[in-house]
Amino acid sequence: MTVTDLPSASGGADEPLLDLLSGFIVELRNAGLPVSLTENLDAMEAVTHIPIEDREAFKYALGATLVKNHSHWRAFEVVFEVYFSLRGPEYEIVDGDPSAPLSDDDDQDPQMPGQGGQQGGGGGGMSALTPEQLAEMLFKALLQGDDAMLRALARQAVMRYAGMEPGRPVGGTYYLYRTLRNLDLDGMLDRLMEATREDAPAELTPLEERLERDEFDDRMDRLKQEVEAEIRRRLVADRGVEAMAKTLRKPLPEDVDFMHASREEMANLRKAIYPLTRKLAVRLARKRRHGRKGPLDFRNTMRHSLSYGGVPAEPKFRFPRPAKPEIMVVADISGSVAAFARFTLHLVYAISSQFSKVRSFVFIDGLDEVTRFFEGVEDIGEAVHRVNTEADVVWVDGHSDYGHAFGVFWEKYGKDVGPKTTVLILGDARNNYHASQSWIVKEIEHRARKVFWLNPEPRAYWDTGDSIVGEYGTWCEGVYEVRNLRQLEAFVEKLV
Repeated sequence: MTVTDLPSASGGADEPLLDLLSGFIVELRNAGLPVSLTENLDAMEAVTHIPIEDREAFKYALGATLVKNHSHWRAFEVVFEVYFSLRGPEYEIVDGDPSAPLSDDDDQDPQMPGQGGQQGGGGGGMSALTPEQLAEMLFKALLQGDDAMLRALARQAVMRYAGMEPGRPVGGTYYLYRTLRNLDLDGMLDRLMEATREDAPAELTPLEERLERDEFDDRMDRLKQEVEAEIRRRLVADRGVEAMAKTLRKPLPEDVDFMHASREEMANLRKAIYPLTRKLAVRLARKRRHGRKGPLDFRNTMRHSLSYGGVPAEPKFRFPRPAKPEIMVVADISGSVAAFARFTLHLVYAISSQFSKVRSFVFIDGLDEVTRFFEGVEDIGEAVHRVNTEADVVWVDGHSDYGHAFGVFWEKYGKDVGPKTTVLILGDARNNYHASQSWIVKEIEHRARKVFWLNPEPRAYWDTGDSIVGEYGTWCEGVYEVRNLRQLEAFVEKLV
C-alpha cells in the first residue's frame, strides 16, 4: 500500500490520503482540539514515514503531531477510533450489513474445535461453535495471551451476544453490558487463577499470585477494548461516522462546565488545573516583562539615531513597569457554584506571584476570611479543601444571602479596600429573594481600583428567577460569564 492511499470504509476503492486526513482534522477541531495548519502539514509529513497499514503506528504518528496537551489525548482517541473505525480490509462489513459477521482471517483456524477445518469468509466456522466451546476458546486465549485470538473472539461475542439491530437507537454501553455479561469474565478470572496454581511447580507466593492476577486483568481489559471497538465499528457502519462522532464526543477538560461536571470530569479538571497554572504564570510574567506599550523614549531614540546619520530609524520606547495588582477574592461557595469558586481560588493562588497581595473571603449567608488557609502551604488543593470544610460561612440557614454577606464584608474589611485593590466577586447572584444591599458594591467600586464579577451560569440565565446579577453588575467594571477553565484562563490574562 502506498503512502498516498488508504482503504476506504468499504474496503474497496482507494481514498486519497490528503482528503482522508483533512476530514480527520475537521473532526478533531469539531471536538475542540486546537489543530493549526502547521500541525496539519506535520501530520502529512509524519505519515509518509510509517507503514499506513499499521493502524497503531498510523494512530501514534498522528497523535504525536496533532496533540499538544496530554488531557486532549482521550478526545483524540475517540475521534480516531470513530473516524477510522471501518478503514481497512480487516474491518470490512459483509454485504454492508453491520449485524453480519466480519470477514477476517483471524476468525478462521482449522484446528479450532467445532469448525471442522472450515475456511472462508463470514466467520462461519466460529458461528458454528456452541457457547461452551466459545467459552473454552476464550479461556485458552486469555491463558496464553493470544491477542489475535482475543480479537477474533471479541468479534464473535458481539455478533452472538450483543443483539445489535440496524437502526435501533441504543447506545454502545448497552451492547457492551450485554456482551460482557454473557462472557462472565469474573468466573473466567477464577478459572484462570486456578489453572495457574495447578500448572505452577510449587505453591504460588502472595506476590506471584498478585502478579498473575494483574496480568490476567490486563488481558481481560484488552478483550473489553476489542469488544468495545467492535461494537463501535458496527454502530458506525449502521449510523455513519458523523452521527457517532457527535454521540461519543466529550468536551475537553478546559471546556467542561463547572456547575454540571460529573465526578470523572471533576477529576480531569483537577489534573488540568496544574499545567494550566504553570503555563499561565509563565505567560503573564513574560507579558509583564516584555510589554512594549510604554511611551516613546525621545532621548534614547536620538542617541541611537547617530548610527543612522541622525535619522531616527529605530524608535525606542520606555518599558512600562506596571505595579502588581492587589487582589481580594469574595466567593460564594454554596451549592453548585462551589466547584467554580474552588477552581478560581486554586488558579488565583497558583499564580499569586503575579499579584502584590492576595486575600480571599468565602460566604453563603455568613462570610469568613480564609487567607490563612493558603499561607505557607505547598498543596493549594489541600488549602481549598480546608476552605470548603472549615470556613465559618453559615449565619442562619445556609442559603445564599449576598446582601448580608456583603454587609459583613463592608463592616469588617471595607476599610482595607484601596485604590490598588482589584476585587473579584464570584457567584451566580441568586439571592433567594433577600435584600440585595447593592449599595455596598457601589461603595466598594468607588474605593477599589476595579471590581469584576465572575458568574458561572450561562448568560441566558442571568436576571431570571432570584438572580440579580444585573443589579450588582451596574457597579462593576465588568461582569463575565466564566463557566469553564478556558473562560477562566482568558479572564485572568485580562486581569494582569
